[in-house]
Amino acid sequence: MSKRILIVDDAIFMRMKLKDILEKGGYEVVAEAQNGVEAVEKFKTENPDLVTMDITMPEMDGIAALKSIKEVNPNAKVIMCSAMGQQSMVMDAIRAGALDFIVKPFDNDRVIQSIDKALQ
Repeated sequence: MSKRILIVDDAIFMRMKLKDILEKGGYEVVAEAQNGVEAVEKFKTENPDLVTMDITMPEMDGIAALKSIKEVNPNAKVIMCSAMGQQSMVMDAIRAGALDFIVKPFDNDRVIQSIDKALQ
């Protein structure tokens, strides 16, 4: 059975790119969200196996959304996506319970490696 993933990013291009990488890697993208508020709602309705979460988004950023998702399900698996130069935010995300982070622009192998590891 393929693992179900929720992609969260405010940039449609990034969501499309990530979806392409994940589907080629054998994963099923069950939903997409463009901000943290939407991410938390989709997490509740879809109950995905893993969430890829952008850090910088409008309405609710990725770290706030990560914390909200962890309140819904303390065992939720979340991998943060960040642009270079967001190291302090990445550390905040790890402290808040993120399992890993992948850097944009995405390296296909690194993305799959990170997700495989998180879902083991």
